[in-house]
Amino acid sequence: MNFVNGLGAPETPRQLQDQSCWVCVEMSSDTGCVTQISLDGKDVRQVAKTGRPNGCVPDRSNVIWVAETYPTPSLVRVTLDGDVSVFSKGLENEPFLFPNDLVFGSDGSLYMTDSGILLDDWAPGGKLRPDWQNADFDGCVFRIDLKSGDITKLDSGQKFTNGIAFGLDGLLYVNEMITGNIYRYRIFDGKLTGEREKFGNVLDPEWKESGFRGPDGMTFGADGHLYCAVFGQGDITVLDSSGIVNRRIKTEGKYPTNVAFGPRGEKKLYVTENQYGAIELFDVDTTGAELYYG
Repeated sequence: MNFVNGLGAPETPRQLQDQSCWVCVEMSSDTGCVTQISLDGKDVRQVAKTGRPNGCVPDRSNVIWVAETYPTPSLVRVTLDGDVSVFSKGLENEPFLFPNDLVFGSDGSLYMTDSGILLDDWAPGGKLRPDWQNADFDGCVFRIDLKSGDITKLDSGQKFTNGIAFGLDGLLYVNEMITGNIYRYRIFDGKLTGEREKFGNVLDPEWKESGFRGPDGMTFGADGHLYCAVFGQGDITVLDSSGIVNRRIKTEGKYPTNVAFGPRGEKKLYVTENQYGAIELFDVDTTGAELYYG
């Protein structure tokens, strides 16, 4: 069933910490906004237009932090009363290219993926380039201290970094859209303590169709399983704690973009889906893992 319909290329369903409402972003050229949704899904309102927002996460003050992709790749700060301000455009000598997804860590810092290619180079004229698999990617993972404004590049060189989440084990998980790989990182005091480690892969080896597909947004359940939206494959692929595919939850649309669990204690999964502009709703057998709010 659908929780909400009529959205323009929705991404990143997220609840405020006080569970008073949902927020998401809409990426379509007609919307390009941060959107607020009531807990029952009946009331939907546009908070603010930002351009082409690709991901968002609320902090404990109900400020929405947005990964803005176009026209100016940046980290944007949006309040629920519609105030929009650019927080950062990247490092001094290395501007952001394609801010994608965001998550807060237990240290209060914001962790963000950058897919590593400008939107106009990836999809000129709004159409995915035919050699999308072989584009010149430099996908990065950044740690952003919102108090000092300091930005640290934790990793680079990936083929379109996308989804990002912290696991129950305290490790940071990031996916690579072109290969379908999920990687994880050990972080101490805001710094990596080793190389990235491959955790698993979400691409279905039995898939027969051609076309672009790959992991998008993801989150952890309280059961320790990783729930990952696989864009173009039309499912939420669930990996167990060892990185093995546990099951695939088929979505109504072919283009799920992100996933979140419902309010505390509710065993439901909320999935933003682009083909039909909806947030789809699924019953699952676990609640969500604890999230951080900065």
